[in-house]
Amino acid sequence: MELQIAGTNTVITPAAQRYIERKLGKLNKHLPDIIDVKAEISEEKTRSPQQRYLVRVTVNSGVAGSVFHGEERGEDLFKAIDRVVAIMTRQLERHKGKLYDRGRGSLLARGKYRESPPPVAERKVVKTKHFIIEPMSREEAIARMEGLGHDFFLFVDADAQEVRLLYRRKDGNYGLIEPEFK
Repeated sequence: MELQIAGTNTVITPAAQRYIERKLGKLNKHLPDIIDVKAEISEEKTRSPQQRYLVRVTVNSGVAGSVFHGEERGEDLFKAIDRVVAIMTRQLERHKGKLYDRGRGSLLARGKYRESPPPVAERKVVKTKHFIIEPMSREEAIARMEGLGHDFFLFVDADAQEVRLLYRRKDGNYGLIEPEFK
């Protein structure tokens, strides 16, 4: 989504620009595939101080080539922006509902008509580690695992002389896997 902000007869401060970007950036969640948003801010010398700032917003959507317009006046720039964002949100939600109700736009309304399945990355072994497994008791294995800071530890049980895998559970306790070979 491309956002264009223009000011007429006023200087748009960095704080105001960040506020506009944050507020208008949220419009994309109401209707997917918004191509661009244009915001025109102007300050006019009016008799009524409640209508000092004029904020016009135009939203071009990729869904069926729709264009939405909103305009609001206010005594404070931030209040006018809030009001015009509310207007645009209502328009976008209403249009999305119409697409969904007609049935032909259900995928369009959900924004899934352009999404392709994410590419499945080939998983491969990127590191091989060699180490010597020593026979030890379970208590020694826990102490070694904690000392290394790992979540699991492979060792040979000194009593049974078999390979065991010790791991830390989410509840903070330990689990032990005793494999059986065919």
